[in-house]
Formats: sequence, structure tokens, C-alpha cells
Amino acid sequence: MNFVPAKIDSVTNASLYGKGIFTTIAIFEGTPFLWHKHWRRLASNALKLGIEISDFSEELVLNSLVNALKKSGLEHGRARITFFDESPNEIWGEGSDKKTGLSTVIAGPRKIPDDFKLAVSPHRLNTTSPLAGVKSCNYLEHLMAHDEASNRGFNEAIRLNERGEIASACMANVFWLKCEKLYTPSLKTGCLAGTTREFVLENFECEEVEIGIDVLANADSIFLTSAGLRVVEVGEFEARQLGRLDHPILDLLPKAEPPA
Repeated sequence: MNFVPAKIDSVTNASLYGKGIFTTIAIFEGTPFLWHKHWRRLASNALKLGIEISDFSEELVLNSLVNALKKSGLEHGRARITFFDESPNEIWGEGSDKKTGLSTVIAGPRKIPDDFKLAVSPHRLNTTSPLAGVKSCNYLEHLMAHDEASNRGFNEAIRLNERGEIASACMANVFWLKCEKLYTPSLKTGCLAGTTREFVLENFECEEVEIGIDVLANADSIFLTSAGLRVVEVGEFEARQLGRLDHPILDLLPKAEPPA
């Protein structure tokens, strides 16, 4: 793993309150995949949270990432770009200058189990939260939901919103098949507008819905998507074995490693 750090003082908004935004980018053949989609979301999220990134042009950040990839020699894996609000916090610090730090983390592909197990999380997602749909560094709720599922022997978990609608997995978007038709939660459920999710929607006919968990209990197949997972077919949902349907969604993204 390679890390290009930002220097964060102890009394900044980032260190005290987790004020920052990030994105995880799939790397294929040394190239950031879907870069423009990632940058567009970073810029949108920065505006929502009041994080000043005008000193960081898209070209500058992309060139910095490409150079870091070349230096590391990584061909296939993932990278995380993070913007931290390094402004002094008005309650604990002094000064009012807005400052933003940038860090880059580069790592190889995640290890994905062959029999991917999915549960339902007891932790609900709140669509009225100002952080709903934002990829913020304040990610503790997502992590706690993921850890809870992991402690029960699952690899991921479905999170419902306060209305009982399927929103997403803890750290991924979700799609499912029923009678050869593809579905995914709409953004109204509070799910993150994932870049891989968007890419799937651009390439497949898919209905975006607001619906309860019962549909997953009867789904023919379930897929999770993210830059880290790519597209994973779930093997087991709440102890129910799912069949492997070999849907073309599994071949949409480049492979994580070059073919043998």
C-alpha cells in the first residue's frame, strides 16, 4: 500500500469532526477507471459540505494520481482520493482561513470470497440526514454496519432507510434480478450515487425503485457494485443460497487482474 498524506492539525474540522470527502477509484492497467464520474461527484460533494477545492483542478489531481500510480508500479487495484477540511475549527482553534488538504492511498485489489455472503443490517439509513448520498469522511455508521455483519459471519449487509426501503449495502450499491429484469434502489432511498452504479445504469436496462426488503428474499440473483468490489454476485443472502445466473453485468467492468 502507498500513501501520500495530508498534514492534519488536531483542531481542524477534519480531525475533530471528520469533515472531508473521498472517493475510491478502480485501477485497471495503471489507469483510473471512470475518473470523470469520480471527479464530478467529488466536486458536488465538496460544494454540499462547504469544502473549498478550487485550488485543486481536475487535471492537477488526476496527474498527481497517475504519477503516484507510476511510482508505485501498481497496474491493477484501487486508489482513494480524499479532501480534508483543514480549516481551524472556530470552537477549538484560532484563525479563519479556509484550507484543504489532499491525500492519495493506493492499494491492490480487494480479496473477494467465492461464496459472498449478504445479510440485512439492523442499522437504518436516514434519508433526512444532510450526509445522505454524500461520500463523506464521516463514515462511521457505514463501518459499524459493516462490522456488525462481519461479526455475524457475513461479507456485507443491506441497509434499509427509515421507511423500510432497500437503500444499499454498507459500502456498495445493490442490484437484483427477478424474472430476467434488473432492479436497483433509486436515489430517493438515500443510497449513494455510486460511479459503478451509474456505469451499470448506462449499459443495462434497469428499473430504479423504492421497495421493501421482501423483494430480495425472492430475487433470482443479487449483485453488489463498487470500485473496490467491482461487480460481485452474492452467493448467499440471509442463509438462502442463490443460483449463479452468469448475467452480463458480471463482465461489464475490466478484470481486476490481467488474464493468465
